[in-house]
Amino acid sequence: MPSPIPAPGAPPLASPWLDVTQPLVNRFADAISDHQFIHVDPERAARESVFGGTIAHGFLVLSLLSKLGSEVLALPGPGEVAINYGFDKVRFLAPVPVGRRIRGVFKVAAQEPRSGGLLTRFDVTVELEGSAKPALAAEWLVLILKGDKA
Repeated sequence: MPSPIPAPGAPPLASPWLDVTQPLVNRFADAISDHQFIHVDPERAARESVFGGTIAHGFLVLSLLSKLGSEVLALPGPGEVAINYGFDKVRFLAPVPVGRRIRGVFKVAAQEPRSGGLLTRFDVTVELEGSAKPALAAEWLVLILKGDKA
């Protein structure tokens, strides 16, 4: 069950693990027209790439932050919306092999009032199950608009 957005300094929240499947990667490839073999051709990727098989697109992993975040973070009240305000930093630190699992870890780093809402900065990592190195690290900005300003 999602929790209200915690105050800065609160312990991080970790989402459930998500399976990164070949159909998910293929749908993303179709959506963005990026059919590079390292993403969509398991046999060729196993034979010709340094990854030993297909990997998720970095932008797929980044876009999954919305899903992973929604599983642990809830808006605190009715009539509020969360708007993606952007990223101050994104780093793709390790490939995500198809067939592995990832989860998001979200920590509120700061909050500041903005016209009609609250700008929240999350320090986010995407963990790769069984790996000490995260797949992704980012500073994500989310604007929470309240009431009739939404």
